[in-house]
Amino acid sequence: MRFPSRSYSGWQRFYNISVDQVINLDGELPKEVVIEDKQAQEQLKLMQELDEEERSMIFKMIDSFLTKKKFKDFFNKNVASL
Repeated sequence: MRFPSRSYSGWQRFYNISVDQVINLDGELPKEVVIEDKQAQEQLKLMQELDEEERSMIFKMIDSFLTKKKFKDFFNKNVASL
């Protein structure tokens, strides 16, 4: 048996399925994610106006805070189990 092109469009035509059907084989579409924090939405929009170096600095700060929190949670969980 010879399959059509290796590209997605070839497979889509061959199997008559959409991208959603390939990714979500159970037949359900993923739920839409909605940001309800209007202040966060506005800040994200304003961040796009910054130059690349400033945006990079903000993302590094956020990553630093998230890493610190994850480490603290991990440490507290593992110390509590001792």
